[in-house]
Amino acid sequence: MNQFPGFTSSETFTPVPDSLFRLMNDITDADELKVTLYVLWRIEHLEGRFRYICRSEILEDNGFMAGMSAAEVDSGLEKALRRGTLLTVESDSPPGGGFGGFYFLNSPRGRASAEALKNGSWRDSARIPSTAPLPRPNIFKLYEENIGPLTPLMADTLKDAEQEYPAEWLAEAFTIAVERKVRNWKYISAILRRWKEEGYEGKNRKDAGKDAKRYSESQFSEYLDGN
Repeated sequence: MNQFPGFTSSETFTPVPDSLFRLMNDITDADELKVTLYVLWRIEHLEGRFRYICRSEILEDNGFMAGMSAAEVDSGLEKALRRGTLLTVESDSPPGGGFGGFYFLNSPRGRASAEALKNGSWRDSARIPSTAPLPRPNIFKLYEENIGPLTPLMADTLKDAEQEYPAEWLAEAFTIAVERKVRNWKYISAILRRWKEEGYEGKNRKDAGKDAKRYSESQFSEYLDGN
């Protein structure tokens, strides 16, 4: 068994219905439990009005399938459908071409989505194609990959920053530093502080580039040297 390094403050979280925990004593089959939790995770990370997952999308996730076979996935889906935690709608030519129909959570949103497909009110554009969410790199990995080796003092500094700033800000600030060829923590920290004081601009890549340029041409020029 590989040792799990622990959860981090920079990762995303998936809300799990309380009623699922009350079913834990009833769900004794490992395949059913794995598939149920997997479908819940994937659907909760989708965007759009209609949220579902196709069997083919499950099988395409190499990370999940490293510990599952196609037969085990099918067995887990079948048991979850019989229990009623998941719903399915079969379709000869569903939007997105999913093999084996669509799978929905048996939730208010899932029931409404399944009904929409059944009665023909489904729109292809109402669902964004599904891919498994990628893990976000933590701040230590970002630092080592983009700036250099960690020192104990810098590790403490980065740990404090990870508690203070959202993961999205950290990743964007490192990206700006790399693009501006200013690979030092003081520069990145200056960007983060400015976003905290004046508002986050990182989602707009054009504005983010201008924001970074302001650092190199203003009082923040002192941060252009050193880590």
